Amino acid sequence: MVKTPKGLRLHISLFGRRNVGKSSILNALVDQQVSIVSEVAGTTTDPVEKVMELKPIGPVVFIDTGGIDDIGALGQARIEKTKAVINRTELALLVTDEWTNYEEELMKLFNRNNIPFVVVCNKSDLRDDKEQELKAEKSGAEYIATTSVINGRGIDILRQQIINATPVEFLEQAPIISDIVKPDGLIVLVTPIDIEAPKGRLKMLQVHCIREILDSNANAMIVKETELTNALDKLKLPPDLVICDSQVFDTVASIVPVEVPATTFSILMARFKSDFDTMLKGTVFIETIEPGDKVLIAESCTHHPIGDDIGRVQIPALLNDLVGGQVKIDIAVGRDFPNDLAGYKLVIHCGACVSNRAEMLSIIAKAQAANVPITNYGMAIAFMRGILNRALQPLIPSREFVTEIEVLNE
Repeated sequence: MVKTPKGLRLHISLFGRRNVGKSSILNALVDQQVSIVSEVAGTTTDPVEKVMELKPIGPVVFIDTGGIDDIGALGQARIEKTKAVINRTELALLVTDEWTNYEEELMKLFNRNNIPFVVVCNKSDLRDDKEQELKAEKSGAEYIATTSVINGRGIDILRQQIINATPVEFLEQAPIISDIVKPDGLIVLVTPIDIEAPKGRLKMLQVHCIREILDSNANAMIVKETELTNALDKLKLPPDLVICDSQVFDTVASIVPVEVPATTFSILMARFKSDFDTMLKGTVFIETIEPGDKVLIAESCTHHPIGDDIGRVQIPALLNDLVGGQVKIDIAVGRDFPNDLAGYKLVIHCGACVSNRAEMLSIIAKAQAANVPITNYGMAIAFMRGILNRALQPLIPSREFVTEIEVLNE
């Protein structure tokens, strides 16, 4: 059985002051000793993650964070790590045992970032009043649960409130390709096997596409790019769609008949994991890059780069060829995406297979706030090779991609 990757799981983060019982709440929710529990304030320092199934939501990631009221220089660093978790939070649990300004500020932070949240009024075994619940309700909290990890009170109610607050898109999973796949259709997946591919396995996105094809009562053919011509020759009818990795799309586009729709896994991810229109509009700004300009290439995962690495070798080479000179390239890996984008002309992000949508939208928001265009690997590579129209056709068949910046900015 293939486990659901973290990037496709609902990310639920626990926030609050030190020693309000965040770790105890997490342990109670998952019925396991995930986080260390202690009466000493500040026991949890770095964020702790736990992947699990939460019915009926499905696969989730719980993230336990350090206290938002930590003290000292080291404490401030811990607070910054806690706040950074906001970028990948899709649902927040605000755990409290006393309503203070910290709770008010956390609520403002959630609302500012459009993050739904549940207020968890914990340690109910120590009080008989409803003061915390009333204050939370007065402050505008829609979902509230009263809990005690000592006697187990309210944990089932908390689970239900988590379900009530969950964004609808996680109860109705958005498709990658099922909306463009018809029953009985044939989809060809061109999957290069290189040293970046997990040994003995396909990349998770390829597996996810295969599952959606099967769920759509369609058919999947999986081939390497070196076998594509031979495979197509054996078919009685042309396929309904061809999907491939970005780095081989020029080869695939030259083999697949022009009347057959073709695109890349990375471009599919632009609408599944991020904001398709924003990425598309950012692509055209590649035309404005000149020698000496700074471009940030960002990758979600921390893979070991190969000799012909797509982010470190292929895209920089394409950019340099396009502008006729050397472009200054910076690489951001994992969650080290910079807060300061001043000086960058463009951000080119990977397909974000291992990120969740909240994290990608947070990155896009950072780029927009800095007025820096952002695109992704698949769109950028297809654009620089002059075949972006071909790659977009399966997704926006009713119109051609327009390369005039002035039109896109209207």
